[in-house]
Amino acid sequence: MNYFMYIACMLIWGLNFIAVKIQGTEVPLEASLLYRSIIAFVLFYILLKIKKIKILKANVNFLTVIGFGVCNFAISYLLLYYGTIYSTAALVTLIFSLKAIITPIFLSIVFKTKLERKIYLGGSLGLLSVIIILYSDIHTISSNFILGIILAFVGTVITSVGDTLSYYNNKKQIEPITANTIGMFSAIILITLITLVSGKDISLPSSLNYWIGLLYLAILASFVAWLFYLYLIKNMGAAESSYMVAMFPAIGGFASVMMGESTLSINLIIGIILAMLGAYIALAKKVTREP
Repeated sequence: MNYFMYIACMLIWGLNFIAVKIQGTEVPLEASLLYRSIIAFVLFYILLKIKKIKILKANVNFLTVIGFGVCNFAISYLLLYYGTIYSTAALVTLIFSLKAIITPIFLSIVFKTKLERKIYLGGSLGLLSVIIILYSDIHTISSNFILGIILAFVGTVITSVGDTLSYYNNKKQIEPITANTIGMFSAIILITLITLVSGKDISLPSSLNYWIGLLYLAILASFVAWLFYLYLIKNMGAAESSYMVAMFPAIGGFASVMMGESTLSINLIIGIILAMLGAYIALAKKVTREP
């Protein structure tokens, strides 16, 4: 069962930004994210009731739980949405895999732990992968494409902040389903405010592609994969469960080429390999030998 959940999470999240691209911009991205969050929240709330989990104030640090939700389900998603639309899903997936390096850096700062050398090596390979992919087209890249790269990187950094808060919540033994439910509700409030303040139109689209993308992101990416991931952390440990990040660039890159969004090139292949290698090195456990 662990292998099934692991592969499912890897494939679902690896295709995350492909689904965003398929969903398109028929309605404002803020509204799309709001619909996704509402569906996912309802599913988590139903699960909370089925498992009869009670939200007790004494057992929940609302500040860190809300912070986790706002970072991981609202701000980062919105930035990554825009990054995907302005650039390519393959590149955003590759940039997103850098969280395998950025999150340990934040954890070392917050929890005052020593950062291992493998993080620097993995990070260097990850950044090199982005440079190699962009190098051949550096003179033809538009300002919007560059903006998409910047937004994707900032979104990834915000995700790592949320991951750090999630790690803190786990250390405090806050029930993960409770954290996800409260976090998703907090995200809904923030996204609603952003949508209203920015004057974006909230309407229901009729396109089949849009609904396929939305339901994929809401049900599979935001609910099923998160639920599986919570069980994987419990059954296998956080480090082992995080190895799936290393495969995201290959899955997203291959899908991007198949749908005609990206062109298969030697730069893309080398970039994906370096990104996977960098994430793997950053996440790899230190081998200890018996004396």
